[in-house]
Amino acid sequence: MTGRYLLAIDGGTGSCRAVLFTSEGIQTGAGQREWTHHQPPGVPGGQDFDVAAGWRAIAACIQDALAVAGATGADVAAVAATSMREGIVLYDADGREIFACPNVDSRASAEAEDLIREGAAEKIYAEAGDWVSITSPARLRWLGRHRPDVLRGAASLGMLSDWIVYRLTGQQVTEPSCGSSSGMFTLSGRSWSPTIPALCGLDPAVLPPVADPGTVVGEVTSAAAAVTGLRAGTPVAAGGGDTQLGLLGAGAQRDEYTVVAGTFWQNTVLLDRPLIDPEIRLRTLCHVQPGEWMLEGIGFYCGMSMRWFRDAFCDAEVSAARRRGVDPYVVMEEAAAAAPPGGVIAIMSNLMNARRWAHASPSFLQFDLGSAGPAGGRGACVRALEEAAAYVARGHRDIIASLTGLEFGEVVFTGGAGRGRLWPQIMADVLGVPVHIPAVTESSALGAALCAGTGAGVFSGLHELRPGLRRRAATFEPDPAAMAAYDEQYATWRAVYQRMLDITDDGLLSPLWRAAGA
Repeated sequence: MTGRYLLAIDGGTGSCRAVLFTSEGIQTGAGQREWTHHQPPGVPGGQDFDVAAGWRAIAACIQDALAVAGATGADVAAVAATSMREGIVLYDADGREIFACPNVDSRASAEAEDLIREGAAEKIYAEAGDWVSITSPARLRWLGRHRPDVLRGAASLGMLSDWIVYRLTGQQVTEPSCGSSSGMFTLSGRSWSPTIPALCGLDPAVLPPVADPGTVVGEVTSAAAAVTGLRAGTPVAAGGGDTQLGLLGAGAQRDEYTVVAGTFWQNTVLLDRPLIDPEIRLRTLCHVQPGEWMLEGIGFYCGMSMRWFRDAFCDAEVSAARRRGVDPYVVMEEAAAAAPPGGVIAIMSNLMNARRWAHASPSFLQFDLGSAGPAGGRGACVRALEEAAAYVARGHRDIIASLTGLEFGEVVFTGGAGRGRLWPQIMADVLGVPVHIPAVTESSALGAALCAGTGAGVFSGLHELRPGLRRRAATFEPDPAAMAAYDEQYATWRAVYQRMLDITDDGLLSPLWRAAGA
């Protein structure tokens, strides 16, 4: 190891982070920048990823992480990246980015409907494990129809984690965990499909080589070193998708139910086979390790809804947090803990249904106007947001159990939401099982650091630190009385959500989000 630290870069839906870890997996420095994605003019449902602003934000995060740790680029032994899945970047023959979109881009509704009508969508799902709503086939068809110059000019394609590697090294490469979220992989072979790209009008020659996570794929260039503070020549290893690396960083093993709780919530299990949901609800992707696959239900914007509520309504809590020197979410949860369970109902994310994935109009229902206190204030809304996310986790747990035949007597809860006290307890009460919090909740970044360390030879393999990673910082036991109450509330929430979705489908309200072709 030529440096003291391993650097992880995480490009999430709502923010980017750079995190420094020691070879023992201890976090020593971090930088973060929130970012947003904007709808291009005249493109309903479309969202563009700003590569110039995104790279500036990532470079600033790296500089911040080094400064917090009191380190320089010479102290970094290796780098790896993780990111949101599904988002893609196209490059021209000179390596310039000519198109980029994040995971939530849904511009290709008509093209997704075409794929469904042709019967191609079901063939893609059977081979690649994901529906056409947020994956590349429909988006590439959209480009062929609306921006044929871009599709013709594409000389390479990569996922957003691949783009970070490209910005660092100038190398075009993908890996199976994020690459399979393109919807153009053969899951069983962990590589590009020989047939799906042709359905999109894409020349297979533009698809990059595939390397396993933890494989060195390049070195930091002098240009990247100049803006990030890293040392030119620092090895860069293939990383992976944020959820799969979150599972790696949490020490997850096969047949365990794990919730990776970031901007989106991924409700997951690792399996020894690429199990495809016959009802086309959930998705299946490659895991980081050969011979493993991940079955997943996505909780859409579960974490983002809390960020939105903080920014829109919680100026007082943010100010109080500043005075106390704590995170605003600490103050928000204190108010939520004083509110009664199941009072206000939040309508945000729905259970995943890949074939027809739609979310009702965001709503808060059932305020107690006779109370200006905990039952009717901002705390009640915060609690409702946390309960709604836990209901989605329960629904996905039940679907996964029915598909796999597994029984889940506990759940691992990792990611930003796992740092609080109330949300893990609500999860335990709603799911009715103990909830374990890993010692490191920045598990996606830690998973990327494990890839960097494997590439640098610090670790013999991706799972070398797994025994220590399974150490728990806390365990939250379900309260029997709360469990019984939430059993009733869960059924009520499911029924109310369907009514709200019906109203949204009638066109009277705008949905939180609707997948292309839904």
